[in-house]
Amino acid sequence: MTERRERPSARGRADRNEGGSFAKRPGSDASRSRGGQARFGRPGDAGERRQRSASRPGERTGADRPKRTFERAEQGADRPKRTFERAGQGADRRKRTFGKPGRTEGRGSTGFTRPDSRSVDAGRQMEDEMANDFIVGRRPVLEALKSGRPVNKLLVAEGTEGGSLTEILGKARGEGIVVQTVPRLHISKIAGGEVHQGILAYVSPQPYVELEDIIARETEQAPLMVLLDEITDPYNFGAILRTAEATGVQGVVIPKRRSVPLTGVVAKAAAGAVEHVPVARVSNLVQAIEELKENGYWIVGAEGESETSYTQVDYKGKIALVIGAEGSGLGRLVKDKCDFLVRLPMLGKLSSLNASVAAGVMLYEIVRQRG
Repeated sequence: MTERRERPSARGRADRNEGGSFAKRPGSDASRSRGGQARFGRPGDAGERRQRSASRPGERTGADRPKRTFERAEQGADRPKRTFERAGQGADRRKRTFGKPGRTEGRGSTGFTRPDSRSVDAGRQMEDEMANDFIVGRRPVLEALKSGRPVNKLLVAEGTEGGSLTEILGKARGEGIVVQTVPRLHISKIAGGEVHQGILAYVSPQPYVELEDIIARETEQAPLMVLLDEITDPYNFGAILRTAEATGVQGVVIPKRRSVPLTGVVAKAAAGAVEHVPVARVSNLVQAIEELKENGYWIVGAEGESETSYTQVDYKGKIALVIGAEGSGLGRLVKDKCDFLVRLPMLGKLSSLNASVAAGVMLYEIVRQRG
């Protein structure tokens, strides 16, 4: 039987001689099986087969194998180091990921550190404070509108239609009342189980007046008015009303949107001042300022970045004092309409005062100057 030639392998190509023939590898004579047949050049001995399976390309003797195995073990020992370096990169990625919420937190912190900021949370806070002053049902709401009872806001459930709803919405919009469409579940949650028929009205404990009524109101002091630019904290509003009553203010003006209205919480914080200080609710504070200017009022705004101290202005004439929200301060358009912008000295590390405190300091400076 003719002996079959071995197929050249990578190891065999490395052993090729100058004449182009293959050199005989160790163990090639013993590469036959028990029956004398060739096994394609594979070692016939099982021990040699195991020995060759542990070898690597380029190995020629078994003496090198332990060294090679030891070298690969050292290379394997390097792998945990590389894995550790990758873990380090992963740690950096986590750090960068941690940094992103930091930036988001910076944006969100505006709502947290500025309770009077123009945020959705402030609107939810106002709804929570108004929750104790509401009426539900189509007939009660319609009768309240017909009687002229002051309504701060009207909530209408999605999908509500027909019946007296058209008349209710017409009267509400005719009075300039804010109408908001919300999910029915939202009204049910506020109503606390009462049958609401898809409509809820937040009502004021005290009726509002017109701006003209405040301008015409006579007091024993020189004309003095307070305008609040988007104050959303009911306790601040109540405290300002209390100080306004004590300093002889004609009345207080607030915007209809993004500002806390008269509520039970405000009335409680004001300690009875809502009974003596009229409040006007206007659609546009800038237009109200223009109307006050036409009636001879000087507009003084509290602005923390102003270079003028609050004691450097003459308050003996007709004065309308504008107080902005904590943190965000006065709106740009309101600020542009002010005749004077003044600041309160801040000698500590904080940059602003509570809105009601700032109003109290400035109102009593006006009282001091007027003697």
